[in-house]
Amino acid sequence: MKIGVCSDHAGFDYKEGIIRYLRRNGYEIIDFGTHSTESMDYPDVGHPLARAIESHEVDLGVALCGTGNGMCMTLNHHMGIRAGLAWNTDIARLVKEHNNANILVLPARFISYRMTIACIRTWIASEFKGGRHQRRVEKITSDL
Repeated sequence: MKIGVCSDHAGFDYKEGIIRYLRRNGYEIIDFGTHSTESMDYPDVGHPLARAIESHEVDLGVALCGTGNGMCMTLNHHMGIRAGLAWNTDIARLVKEHNNANILVLPARFISYRMTIACIRTWIASEFKGGRHQRRVEKITSDL
């Protein structure tokens, strides 16, 4: 499985650790940046990750910013993206099981590094349940 990872400056340190963790566990990684703690704009890395998911260059994505909200808003502007914000393992599991999230977004300033890894591990291991959730997911991108 190929996973794209991105963060703004607030999530840079966590991103670097997440990349090492995922590689150690056999995942191929594409790092979409940022590459330092210097202040930058999260859409500059979020949009390339979203396009890579949409084009099937990567299978899944992990994204971080300070609160996770700006990154989530940016990513979810893309039609093929279902980015879910999680701050604990229960939410990480549910964004996959109920929403089939293809990008997990984490709030780097509000959770520990250990929790980010636990969320990622849980999210990757979880499976979309389909059923009534499929109908709801289909309505996300439909014209109303």
